[in-house]
Amino acid sequence: MESDSNNLEKPETPRNLEAEAHEEEEEGRDPESNSLRQPLLKRNRTLSSTPLALVGAKVSHIESLDYEINENDLFKHDWRSRSKVQVLQYVFLKWSLAFLVGLLTGLIATLINLAIENIAGYKLLAIVGFIEEGRYISGLVFFTGINFFLTLVAAVLCVCFAPTAAGPGIPEIKAYLNGIDTPNMFGATTLFVKIVGSIGAVAAGLDLGKEGPLVHIGSCIASLLGQGGPDNYRVNWRWLRYFNNDRDRRDIITCGSSSGVCAAFRAPVGGVLFALEEVATWWRSSLLWRTFFSTAVVVVVLRAFIEICNSGKCGLFGSGGLIMFDVSNVKVSYQAMDVIPVIIIGIIGGLLGSLYNHVLHKVLRLYNLINHKGKMHKLLLALAVSIFTSMCQYCLPFLAQCRACDPSFPEVCPTNDRSGNFKQFNCPDGYYNDLATLLLTTNDDAVRNIFSTNTSSEFHVSSILIFFALYCILGLITFGIAVPSGLFLPIILMGSGYGRLLGIAMRSYTNLDQGLYAVLGAASLMAGSMRMTVSLCVIFLELTNNLLLLPITMIVLLIAKTVGDCFNPSIYEIILELKGLPFLDANPEPWMRNLTVGELADVKPPVVTLCGVEKVSRIVDVLRNTTHNAFPIVDQGVLVPGTVATGATELHGLILRAHLVQALKKKWFLPEKRRTEEWEVREKFNWVELAERELKIEQVAVTRQEMEMYVDLHPLTNTTPYTVVESMSVAKAMVLFRQVGLRHLIIVPKYQGAGVFPVVGILTRQDLRAYNILAAFPHLERPKVS
Repeated sequence: MESDSNNLEKPETPRNLEAEAHEEEEEGRDPESNSLRQPLLKRNRTLSSTPLALVGAKVSHIESLDYEINENDLFKHDWRSRSKVQVLQYVFLKWSLAFLVGLLTGLIATLINLAIENIAGYKLLAIVGFIEEGRYISGLVFFTGINFFLTLVAAVLCVCFAPTAAGPGIPEIKAYLNGIDTPNMFGATTLFVKIVGSIGAVAAGLDLGKEGPLVHIGSCIASLLGQGGPDNYRVNWRWLRYFNNDRDRRDIITCGSSSGVCAAFRAPVGGVLFALEEVATWWRSSLLWRTFFSTAVVVVVLRAFIEICNSGKCGLFGSGGLIMFDVSNVKVSYQAMDVIPVIIIGIIGGLLGSLYNHVLHKVLRLYNLINHKGKMHKLLLALAVSIFTSMCQYCLPFLAQCRACDPSFPEVCPTNDRSGNFKQFNCPDGYYNDLATLLLTTNDDAVRNIFSTNTSSEFHVSSILIFFALYCILGLITFGIAVPSGLFLPIILMGSGYGRLLGIAMRSYTNLDQGLYAVLGAASLMAGSMRMTVSLCVIFLELTNNLLLLPITMIVLLIAKTVGDCFNPSIYEIILELKGLPFLDANPEPWMRNLTVGELADVKPPVVTLCGVEKVSRIVDVLRNTTHNAFPIVDQGVLVPGTVATGATELHGLILRAHLVQALKKKWFLPEKRRTEEWEVREKFNWVELAERELKIEQVAVTRQEMEMYVDLHPLTNTTPYTVVESMSVAKAMVLFRQVGLRHLIIVPKYQGAGVFPVVGILTRQDLRAYNILAAFPHLERPKVS
C-alpha cells in the first residue's frame, strides 16, 4: 500500500542504533505477543514499513482512500458530455440513498429494540416467579444461564464469523471518514453479526449499550446501498455507477452514522451534530442537508412504531426500549447557589472521565494479551464477564433493605412487572427493593429509573453507592470483550450514579431535582470521556425535552471537557492509537512548524517517476517491485507553449497504480512511441472501469513481445494533482492534506531552471504522522522533564 510513496529513512544516531538492536532482539518472538507496556501493534522505528493496524481480530495492511477527484482526460470528457437529465438523476439518487439509509436504519433499530425488550422482559418475569416462590438459588441459576447463553451467541458470532463486528465500530468509522480504508468493516456479514450480537449482548444484561453498534449498523447499511450490495452479490445496476468512488461513499456513510445516533437516542439534530463534531473529517453544506434528511426519516419511523407499540401490539415492548427521559414536567428554576453544584458536577465529570479513559486504556492492553491467545480465550473472557455481571445483578439487591412504599408515589408500588420504579423483589407486600429497581432491569430502564424526577426519597444513599461502584467496575471490564458494545450507556449509568449521589449530598442547599443531578452527572462524564460538547448538549436536550436545562447542561459539558483535556485524549482517540489506525488529527504538533516538507523528502528514497509514453516493461517492473499507489508523470524535451524554448521538463500529473494495471489488462499497447488521440482512449476505456480498485498486477499476464511495446499514459493521468513547494512547513501541509482528503501530495522545487527535476518527492498519510516523523527526526521531540 502506502508505503505508498517511499518512506522516511532515519539518520544513524545512537538512539536509532539502540532501537535497531532492540528490534533484532524482538525478531525471534511471536510478532503478536506483547507486554503491558508495549503498544498493541509493534512497529519499526522508521517509515519504511508497510502500515499495519488491528482491524477486528487480525493485523491488516491499511490503505488510504482516494477522495481526490482524478481529473484525467476521460473524467473531463465525461463531465462535458453529461446532460442535465443525468446531473438531475445523480442528485436524485443521492437523496434517494439518504432516504433509504434513514428508513432501513429506523426499521432495524426498531427490530433491535423490540427483540431486546421482549427477550429481557420475559427473562425478568421468569426471575420474578422464582423470587415469589422463594426459589432464590433456582432463580440465580436461571438468570445466569440465560445471560450466559445470550452472551455465548453474541461472542461466537463475533469471534468466528465477523471479528470486525465486536466493539462499537465508531473509531473505525472515524478512521474511514478521515481517509483510511478499514477492511471488512462495512460488509454484509458484519452487519448481520452486529444486529444479532447487539440483541444478544444487551438482552444478556451486560454493561454495554446499543448506541455505538447502531452507528456502525447505519454506516454498514449506507455502504452496502452505495456499492449495490455485498461484494460477492453486488448488483450492477447502471445508476449505481455514479457511486463507485470513495467520495460519494464517504458522504453516504456519514449519513449512516448520523442516522445511527438518531435511532439510538431519537435525536435527529443530535445525530447530525454527532457526525459533524465526532466522526466526520470533511464536511459541506449539501452533506449537512442530506444527513438531516436521513435523521428526519429515522425519527418518523421510530415515532410511527412507538405509536403502534403503545397500543400493546409489540409484546412487552411499551414505553421502554427507546431511551426517552422526559423531565419536562419538572419546574426548573435557578438560584445563585445552584451554580456551585453545577460547577462541581462538571469538574468531577472531567476528572472521572479522564480517569476512566486511563484505566480503560490499561484494561484494553490486558485484554489484547488475552485475545491474542486464540478464539477460545476470547470466548472464555466474554463468558466470564457475563457470569460475573449476572451474579452481581442478582445477588447485590439482597444487601439492600426493604423500603416502605409511600402513598404519594406517582407509580404503582410495589411492582413485579419487568419495568417500573419500585421492584418488590424479595420484600413483603407494601415494600420495595430500591437496588433491585436499578439492577434487575434492562439498562435502558435502569437509566430511566435513576433519571426519574420527584423521587428524592426513593433511593437510599447506600444503594446508589453500590450501583455506582458496580457500574464503574462493569464499565471497565465489559468494554473490550468480543461482542458488539457501545460506550454511551455504560458512561451514562456511571455518570447518573455519581450525579444522584451529589444531588443527595446537596439537597439541603439547592432546589434542583435529584433526577436532574443524574442527568447532569451523565452528561458531564460523557463530556469528560468522549470530549464532545455541542452534539451531547443537543442530544440531552432532545432526550429531556426541556429547553430550561440548556444553560446548566452547557456549563457542565464545557467544564468537563476542559478538565478532561488537561489529562489525556478522548476515549475514541485512545482506541484509534491502540489499534494503530493512522488517523490524522485536526491540529498539527507545534514542532511541525520547524520542519519543511523538503526536509521530509530529503530522508526518503528517490521518487519513482514514469514518462508520459512509457515502455510496458518499465511499467511492469515498477508495479511488481514497488507498493506505491501513484507515480508522477514527467516528460522530457517539452516545447513550452507561447515560447520558442525547447527541452523543458514537464510535470504532467499523477497516475494511479490502479489505472496502470487497468491499461495493462486492456492491452492498450502501441508498437511505436507516440501520443494517442482522444477518440482512441474513449474507445478503449470508460470512467466506470477506471473507478475499479481491486485489480492486482499479479492478475495481469504480459507476453515478452508486449514488454517491448509502449503505453500512452497521458489520457489516464490526473493533470491537476495537489502540489506544495518544498519550503512549506509540515504543519501547513498536514492541514491541507487532511482538509482536502488527499492520498498523495506532490512536493515541487522552490527554484525552477535547467537541470532542476520538477518533482522533489511525494507525501502520504504515513509521512505526516507525528510518530513516524519523530522516528526520523528524534531531535524534534521535546525532552521529558524529570
